[in-house]
Amino acid sequence: MTAQTPAGRSTVMQVRCPDRLPQETYRQVLEEMAELSPVVQALPPAAALAELKGALRYHGADARRLGEMLRVRTLSRLGVDIRVGIGPSITVAATACARIGAPGGVLAVAPDQVTDWLGPLPVDALHGIGPRQAAALHDYGIHTVALLAAVPAETVQRLLGGRAGRTAADRARGIDPRPVTPRGLPAAATVRCSFSRHALDGADVRSALLHLVVRLGHLLRGRGQAARGLTLVLKFAGGASWERTRRLPEPSAHDDDLRVLAYRLMDAAGLQRGRLTALALKGEDLVDAGRVARQISLDDAREARLVAEAAIDRVRDRFGAGVIGPAAVFRCAS
Repeated sequence: MTAQTPAGRSTVMQVRCPDRLPQETYRQVLEEMAELSPVVQALPPAAALAELKGALRYHGADARRLGEMLRVRTLSRLGVDIRVGIGPSITVAATACARIGAPGGVLAVAPDQVTDWLGPLPVDALHGIGPRQAAALHDYGIHTVALLAAVPAETVQRLLGGRAGRTAADRARGIDPRPVTPRGLPAAATVRCSFSRHALDGADVRSALLHLVVRLGHLLRGRGQAARGLTLVLKFAGGASWERTRRLPEPSAHDDDLRVLAYRLMDAAGLQRGRLTALALKGEDLVDAGRVARQISLDDAREARLVAEAAIDRVRDRFGAGVIGPAAVFRCAS
């Protein structure tokens, strides 16, 4: 089932990670979600929500496709298989997510399918209905969500209590106005790329690194964050790795500043004939970009580049990330 959302209506994604996932890996899953949507709400220790309304337009894909894309990325990059539930509200998305069996999968419920999809489910499958509430409803003969939706809200309130009863009655009817509230953005942001064949230091590797710089800068600016430092991680054939961190002169999310430091980190690696399999670039010690004092600059060329960068961001936001960028980026490995 594919969620096609009319203008103005929410499309919510709930992600559930495996239990006992390491905190660092959970943070990386949040970062992967933030690459799809800037509106991510962490629900530690293993779940998260994302609002997809704007992401659908940006990526030019339907909701199910975005869920599948996220699942493939977390599996290939992090080795984590996730469950992804998608619907027009938090209740529907969370209920769909819970219906997916191990190890993972994607279930998307379209707005016009909510009633038919929820109806046959047992009441204890509805997000927010706990065992005690389900038992009270069962005593009254209410075993499915459809039956719960058919019972007058006042009756449900008497069974479950005023506020809990009203909430349960509304959610059984697909009513859930709660928004996804951005929360728990990670203190770091990481972008990665891998090479289909072993690569040596050269034009292809530099193109890949520039591609990561562009992705990281766009990600940070979209979040309204700036990085105080960068970490470059190189993965080599045979499993070896190299990692180095350096501070930026001042917090920044601008491509020029990130590129200069990223290239210095690459030069410091002294690769020579090292066979690379993957790169990762991490923005460290992130801060709110609105709190970063912008120095008055007499560098007209830099000011022009910043104006162009803002215009490019608007083009990417409207038409997609791959439509514009440095020429060298388009030779980057996937």
